[in-house]
Amino acid sequence: MSIIGLALRAGAAGFIRKDRELATTGPYAHTRNPLYLGSFVLGVGISVAGGRWQFVVALLLFFIMVYRATVRREDAELEERFGERYRAYRVQVPSVLPRIHAYREGGSDSLLGFSTARYLRNREWEALLGAVAAFGALLLKLKLWP
Repeated sequence: MSIIGLALRAGAAGFIRKDRELATTGPYAHTRNPLYLGSFVLGVGISVAGGRWQFVVALLLFFIMVYRATVRREDAELEERFGERYRAYRVQVPSVLPRIHAYREGGSDSLLGFSTARYLRNREWEALLGAVAAFGALLLKLKLWP
């Protein structure tokens, strides 16, 4: 699960041009918040690997409390910045749970594909390092406290 979450985050980071353009292609054609969905899937993988159901419950509560407010704030900012274009996108594309068919924006000049340079510029490799550290800690825990 964690690998799927990391892949989703990596794909999203390679498509988004933060604060410059409304991302509506790639993973953003299926969900408005693929980075958050990827973080959630990554977190579930780490929580399950932790071996305690309480970790999964804590993760769920954390995401509900923190990301609900974050998504609302970002929605307002994107609506202010991109206006009707964002409102049309928001109506068609769900916030977190992805839609099956990709959103196609009418008249869009945004046909950006994945870019490794954007992935690196968005510092998404930090999520990979965090996941490696988390699994390293779990592995260490298994070795020290069987």
